[in-house]
Amino acid sequence: MYKNILLAYDFDNSFNNVPQELQNLTTGVDNAKITIFNVIPEGDLQTSVRYDGKHFEELAEEKGKEISPFVEKLESLGLKIQVKFRSGYIKQEILNEIEENNYDIVVMSNKRAKPDIKNVLGNVTHKIANSANIPVLIIK
Repeated sequence: MYKNILLAYDFDNSFNNVPQELQNLTTGVDNAKITIFNVIPEGDLQTSVRYDGKHFEELAEEKGKEISPFVEKLESLGLKIQVKFRSGYIKQEILNEIEENNYDIVVMSNKRAKPDIKNVLGNVTHKIANSANIPVLIIK
């Protein structure tokens, strides 16, 4: 179905249902590629540099290790994975990534640790769903 998928990864959300959905999205597609994309917020980076002396490369490496069990699970399903990190404002960097690359669909998780009855979607998910020029799949 989809050959080039962007998975906007948020360490605060649950991605338990995502592997099966990604496998479904790539069924019957040769050379499908999934890019796991995480944005390190600008404030987090500044705090890390100031107080811990860790720059972007070190933070990205740490987050890469933290995400590795999820990546291994996807690879065990036969999915081709690429992991990317950026720093900046989350919503804008996801939209920039979409604009700069030829993705077919964006996949996001919306299962938050503290669900807010007032808002069905989180702030970032809502903004991406409204602003992206490609389909957005939100997985609960």
